[in-house]
Amino acid sequence: MKQTIIVFLVSCLLFSTTSCEKALMADDISALPTSTFSHLWKKFDQQYSMFDVKGVDWNAMYDSLYPLVNDSMSADSLFVVCASLLNSLHDGHVNLYTPYDVSRSDSIYYDFYTESDIDVNTVVLNYMGIDYHMTGGLAHAGLCGDSVIYIRYGSFSNSVGTDQLRHLLRSYPNAKGMIFDIRGNGGGNVANIHRFLSLMPSHGQPLYYSQIKAGPAHGDFSSLQTTYAPTVSSADTDIFTRPVIVLIDRGCFSAASSFAICTQAYDNITLMGDTTSGGLGMPSTGVLPNGWRYRITVTRTLALDGRNYENGVPPDIPLRLDWEKVRQEGRDNIIDSACAILMR
Repeated sequence: MKQTIIVFLVSCLLFSTTSCEKALMADDISALPTSTFSHLWKKFDQQYSMFDVKGVDWNAMYDSLYPLVNDSMSADSLFVVCASLLNSLHDGHVNLYTPYDVSRSDSIYYDFYTESDIDVNTVVLNYMGIDYHMTGGLAHAGLCGDSVIYIRYGSFSNSVGTDQLRHLLRSYPNAKGMIFDIRGNGGGNVANIHRFLSLMPSHGQPLYYSQIKAGPAHGDFSSLQTTYAPTVSSADTDIFTRPVIVLIDRGCFSAASSFAICTQAYDNITLMGDTTSGGLGMPSTGVLPNGWRYRITVTRTLALDGRNYENGVPPDIPLRLDWEKVRQEGRDNIIDSACAILMR
């Protein structure tokens, strides 16, 4: 009987404790709109890694947006203000996730769609042909009588193996050069960068340097870490020593931009087209007091020339797509120019 009473009392205590916790959570002041906004601003102030290249006065953003927040506002209204705060960074790796909406950098996506320099239908119909080949995630065909290997890689998320890449090269034994077209490539798996580069002449040279945010001040970073090129044997007959032209545009982001800066380490690779959209930092995630999640860039990447190309990697040969020529003649002047250079 005594044991029964004790169990009953403990059960009551646990129930009332749980109920109290739920009551406290419901009235948790840290989850109120003003606290949520301040929490978000502070997390980015201490952890975001790109203030030095974004040119955003983060304190001024707080001063201008915080007066728009009050604890009686709706969740929809709070989302709009928080999204405006994050969108000021113009960073495609920064997002705010709620159950009913997701914020994203409007300027980055605007460039994706308005500054695109590729018409895929023209490429497929008038260059690759509808009988083009697929090797892993790569679409490819021979141009100029198979003197130029044309490879279309739409996303670094598309898997490709080293053996597949070597098989692709052996399919064009008489090629004088290669066009690697990554226009409109929004990024993906960085491991695919190193697989492709394993086909290039390499001796383990540096590709780029990276740092992680290591303290609350905007300039607090870890020491530089070097990423090296994959080492290949000089006796490897599948190494492509001939010229390579990589086609880029504003639709290239994240891993595609990382690939673009890696080309600085190779004498036989040239970038042609338009400046990429950047996105060279790696993101992490966090949770706000009200349960919303956010994504934040916490690393930065420096190219071999010491510069941070977070806002875009420029081409070696600037060239924009002539859309009038696309519409009237079905020709891609960027591919035509790359072919002309390689054939010379």
